[in-house]
Amino acid sequence: MDLYRERLYAAPWLFIASALIIPITILILAPINLTVGIVTAIVFYAAIVVVYIVSAPTIRVTGAELIAGRARIPIGLVGEASAYDGEEARIQRGQKLDARAWLLIRGWIMPVVKVPVTDPQDPAPYWLLSTRNPDQLVRVLSEARLAT
Repeated sequence: MDLYRERLYAAPWLFIASALIIPITILILAPINLTVGIVTAIVFYAAIVVVYIVSAPTIRVTGAELIAGRARIPIGLVGEASAYDGEEARIQRGQKLDARAWLLIRGWIMPVVKVPVTDPQDPAPYWLLSTRNPDQLVRVLSEARLAT
């Protein structure tokens, strides 16, 4: 059972910006055949939307593990998580970022949660995760850690 689940979908402005493929495709194919240009443009845009939706990673917390994208870590090997928003989130993504950290960050989601890894065998000192609900994710991680 999931204690927390969030899908990191692309921001609405990305879908709108990607719609520029429609006039570009029509302009390229209109001299050949306008109908083919319109149909191809719609197909290209639909393919882009499908890729955005299908490739959106998920962050999940179960009673036993934290799952971020394809990575998994047992809750027992997770330290006390901390949430960052605004300027501090930008600094965590940049100046304070450890090159060994495992990242699941998206540019269109500003808040991040830093999850320390307590496993001495793991080369990553922490995970840095983009999330729209940083306080909720930190709370659920803390509750899951206490329950184990």
